Amino acid sequence: MPARPVYLDHAATTPVRPEVLEAMLPYLTEQAFGNPSSAHRFGRAARAGLEQARREVAQAVDAEPNQVIFTSGGTEADNLGIVGAALAARDRGAAMCAVVSAIEHKAILAAAHAVCHLGGREVLLPVDADGRVELDALDAALRERPAVVSVMWVNNEVGVVQAVREIAGRCCQAGVAFHTDAVQAFGKVPVDLAGLGCTLASLSGHKIGAPKGIGALVVRDRKAIEAIIHGGGQQYGIRPGTENVPGAVAMGRAAALAAVEQADEAARLGELRDELAARIRAVVPDLVVNAEGAERAPHVLSIAVPGADSEALLMHLDLAGVAASSGSACSTGAVEPSHVLVAMGVARELALGTVRLSLGHATTADDVTRAAEVMPGVVAKVRKLAGVLGRA
Repeated sequence: MPARPVYLDHAATTPVRPEVLEAMLPYLTEQAFGNPSSAHRFGRAARAGLEQARREVAQAVDAEPNQVIFTSGGTEADNLGIVGAALAARDRGAAMCAVVSAIEHKAILAAAHAVCHLGGREVLLPVDADGRVELDALDAALRERPAVVSVMWVNNEVGVVQAVREIAGRCCQAGVAFHTDAVQAFGKVPVDLAGLGCTLASLSGHKIGAPKGIGALVVRDRKAIEAIIHGGGQQYGIRPGTENVPGAVAMGRAAALAAVEQADEAARLGELRDELAARIRAVVPDLVVNAEGAERAPHVLSIAVPGADSEALLMHLDLAGVAASSGSACSTGAVEPSHVLVAMGVARELALGTVRLSLGHATTADDVTRAAEVMPGVVAKVRKLAGVLGRA
């Protein structure tokens, strides 16, 4: 009997947890399928589920329920945070400038670029060799009084944890709105938005065991943003439109589980990640672990294999029953090196030979063992193939 496939791409998406599926099903069927804006019993039942979900998400990240604005996912939340903050600045007569780090998710980088199309400008903050934002560059950018600064809490490709508390403090002192993309942080590192002091934070359901298509922007100051889509008065007019009640209920349940389990899961996943890195390095001695010198979230392992191509590595890993990624799933198929690795100054050869192995709630010690066992053969095949093609 063939071995069970090993899924090591949890940073891209996670399976829906059974408890989450059970929580959301009544809002797709039975008596709670109504429109939450309707006054009848079906609508009231949907509204009750929606507000309970809002409370669960808020409690999980130390926010207030009325600060949780449900969106279609992390990308929409990021766009609402960045473009919405720029529009609010324009309304105040201030500069429409978005300052973002060079290693942000493409959703943030594209939103910052959209600000330029609206007549504003964007500033990219450089990072060091381990992917940490250069704070001197941040200070220089803050002197220009931008509309918003956005730095992701945990990088989705290499797992580096940014000094978000320090960054938030500097933004607050400068009177500048601070947004953080906390999509990869939530459930993996402690997320305390009130203690952090950020203005805006993006979350996504499908990274923590909820289905795709649901996320949230936590808005701790409604004056900091303007709506980017327009319609009815739902969600204070910040994100109008009929809410995705089943998705919100699922995200609420997943958020509650993630918050309760965070400390234990972080310890477990960190041990598994380090074991996986050690086992692979034992058989691939020239392996490079990206951002190894920085604090990293426990679920992401980004490794570079000299003399190998990441797409070939992924193909052969898949054939061997191990699912991984070359970085951000949103950029799969790109022939250029990851913008994150380029910003970190990683050599082109290493960047093109990088794969991301990401762990999650369902990852076991056996999964790590299996992945480590297949890696030597995969690396040998890919290097041999690269040598043949190089001589052709």
